[in-house]
Amino acid sequence: MTNVLEAGMRLVVASHNAGKVWEIKQLIQPFGLDAVSAGDLNLPEPEETETTFAGNARLKAVAAATASGLPALADDSGLEVDCLGGAPGIYSARWAGPTKDFSLAMKKVAEEVKQRHGWSAPGPKANFICALCLAWPDGQTEVFEGRVDGVLVWPARGGNGFGYDPMFLAEGKSETFGEMEPAEKHAMSHRSRAFEIFKAAKLDGLERGGGADVATANGGAGAFEGLSAAAANLSTRAELAAFVGHLREDLKANPGNWENADLPRFLEAMQGWLQDETSLEDEPRWRLLAKALLAASMYE
Repeated sequence: MTNVLEAGMRLVVASHNAGKVWEIKQLIQPFGLDAVSAGDLNLPEPEETETTFAGNARLKAVAAATASGLPALADDSGLEVDCLGGAPGIYSARWAGPTKDFSLAMKKVAEEVKQRHGWSAPGPKANFICALCLAWPDGQTEVFEGRVDGVLVWPARGGNGFGYDPMFLAEGKSETFGEMEPAEKHAMSHRSRAFEIFKAAKLDGLERGGGADVATANGGAGAFEGLSAAAANLSTRAELAAFVGHLREDLKANPGNWENADLPRFLEAMQGWLQDETSLEDEPRWRLLAKALLAASMYE
């Protein structure tokens, strides 16, 4: 018997990556589905031992569904570069090292392409691929895959998105994923394309008035969640600059949600957070500053 998703049902987003969790929440919440991340439930991250995106997505989804007793949706995605034989592929996150510093990962990709003389116009062919897996506590699984093709650019361009977005130029586009506004990227990304297949198969009849942006729908709380996801994933100076711009926009739009909306209180809160926070040593510098700025808006 096929399991069925229904409005009001709670799903586990089987990821500890704040950026991925945020994107998936944006995709499923307009359909009346509640979402909680594996990190929020303190579920362990399984070791990704499979050799394909689909295999790793299935592994993560099954682990989360089994541990939580809830249906789980997992994503496994990455960048494949033709002249690198498909690398970094399923190891895309690992190329960013233990701190997930994608500025280092992008430099590594650029250098590997250079060593293979791959930087001739119009750029080395590459693609993003995403596998979404829906798993149920009884072990039933379904996998949905999406892909977007393009070329790489170097130096990286833009401060939006996360991961390898600033060095990826999709076919027919003049802006990298890092330069695009989030709504434009979400409309055509590999994750969105996988979700369209998932939606057709599993969400038919559940849509509640279209895909409103989660931050808009939830007001300040949704905006803060989006900013938290951005702060947790940014790796470059350009991404930090874009983040500061979004932070300013949030203060203007939601001043009542800021605990520390004037400069003296903001700076005092930032100082307190930096003194009290004990897990900062390994943070990339741009990410550390973004987290400090965001924390200062709410820290008491």
